[in-house]
Amino acid sequence: MDHQLPIVETGEQTNPAKGALHLLWRDESATQAFAVQLAAQAALAHAFITLHGDLGAGKTTFTRHLLQALGITGRIKSPTYAIVESYEAEAFPIWHFDFYRFNDPQEWEDAGFRDIFASPGLKLAEWPQKAEALLPAADLDIALQTQGETARSVTLTAHTPRGTALLQALAAQQAPGACP
Repeated sequence: MDHQLPIVETGEQTNPAKGALHLLWRDESATQAFAVQLAAQAALAHAFITLHGDLGAGKTTFTRHLLQALGITGRIKSPTYAIVESYEAEAFPIWHFDFYRFNDPQEWEDAGFRDIFASPGLKLAEWPQKAEALLPAADLDIALQTQGETARSVTLTAHTPRGTALLQALAAQQAPGACP
């Protein structure tokens, strides 16, 4: 499997020091390879990552591959109706949110989401714009756009020092000849 994920030539500057990295995942195996690279980053343990993209863009597929790379076994399902699924990785807890059907800010309080976001562990959120006013700043945004049937144009944007550290480490792995 080719673990090198090429940077997309979009005319935009890919500059991890300034907080942006542009990639092209040609197929699901590239999505999986990137998830493995991200899972290897120490800064991921307490990160908050938001996932953006239309229905079918691959947010849940990416999350499934990331959770598997972090050692989660068994069925990994989308929390579309439950809003959140929790997992216990060997090194840290993980929460996968899907705010697609989130409508009532009172749900935030009733479900204890404030406490979850204040606790250690990895938080992944699909459709974060639906709960935007309630969420803390994301360390890293991952925006996915479909490119044909299997490819995804991916933009990673850092918003915090932790996000910048993740982005720089990932960018270093994208260099020619890099492979985890």
